[in-house]
Amino acid sequence: MGQGAVDAEVARLERGLIALRRDIHRHPEAPGQEQRTAAAVARELREAGLAVTTGVGGHGVVGVLRGTRPGRTVAYRADLDAVPPKDIVGGGQAVAHLCGHDIHTVVALGVAQVLARLRRHLEGTVVFLFQPAEETLSGARALIGSGVLERTCVEEIHALHCGPFPVGRFAVTPGFGMPGQDKAEVTVSGPNAPAAARRLAGEIGALATVALPQTPADLERIVADAQTPDGPLARFVALRARAEEAKVSVSYRCWPQEWYVEVREDIRHLAALYAGAGVSFPAEPFPAMVCPEHDARVLAQHLRHTLGRDAVTELHAAFPPFSGEDFALYLDRLPGTFTFLGVRAPGAPLTTSYPHYPDFAPDERAVGIGVRAMAGWIAERTRSR
Repeated sequence: MGQGAVDAEVARLERGLIALRRDIHRHPEAPGQEQRTAAAVARELREAGLAVTTGVGGHGVVGVLRGTRPGRTVAYRADLDAVPPKDIVGGGQAVAHLCGHDIHTVVALGVAQVLARLRRHLEGTVVFLFQPAEETLSGARALIGSGVLERTCVEEIHALHCGPFPVGRFAVTPGFGMPGQDKAEVTVSGPNAPAAARRLAGEIGALATVALPQTPADLERIVADAQTPDGPLARFVALRARAEEAKVSVSYRCWPQEWYVEVREDIRHLAALYAGAGVSFPAEPFPAMVCPEHDARVLAQHLRHTLGRDAVTELHAAFPPFSGEDFALYLDRLPGTFTFLGVRAPGAPLTTSYPHYPDFAPDERAVGIGVRAMAGWIAERTRSR
């Protein structure tokens, strides 16, 4: 399947995909409530000729496209949900598509439509996974728990995520990815418990090695640091500790993920200095997403060949450092890639392309660029080796 044929189909489909993205954007749905979005996805997949299953792991949709020639089975995942108000930077009034999942969804639909139109040239099988509830880090577990990976015999999996890079540029993450997360609660006793909790929160907060971004300049520095070999984000602890009455709530992310063991011990040690303090960790740390190094470099080579040498940058850190991603659960089971799709418009403030900021407004040209890149890549990966 030639890239020229892919590009020609994308040109025919791009306007409709952008219109669909705008429709999904106007009707955001909270994690676990993606009925309307799932219905639109299922309709588009059926019209393209895919075999479609709905209600997978909640409101998940699975579309299967079989080529006309033997080959490998490769999955492509997109997420359906929007950002809840509490997860919008600074807080929000309503659920909103401020993480780019609407773009992820239509790029995946575009890839399905392009490959379906070129099915006579397609080797193998592509399994499209439209996953609910990514923002709550619960959708991937539910979808995997449905057994869909085993039923479809998926051999590897791929995904894109909007990122704060110039539109037309991709960021690959060989050996890195996105951090997991952990939480702790510390209860302090005694007559001066509220004051002690405030002191303890400050002491636990000092375990952080990187400051949370406060200004656009801070975000610009983070983006630059993530592209710096052995830079300040190659290892980090990003941590929030908040005291309320006699309780300290702690939320933190680390890279590498082995650092969670040390941070837990540090929290226990600090709490032990306060008589009667109790520490609990509600759950095991959510795992970091670590992208296989070889696969990411092969993808980078493909993108440079397809889109030009300047189309790819490489991240040398887990990025962004203050978010989790449940695609980690797929990569714990399968090889694959997770790549950032640049959505920053020329001259636009960085916050317009940085997920979860209230002025997030991605450049829609990224839709066609993402489809071009991923349709060619997935067709390449399904070929027999």
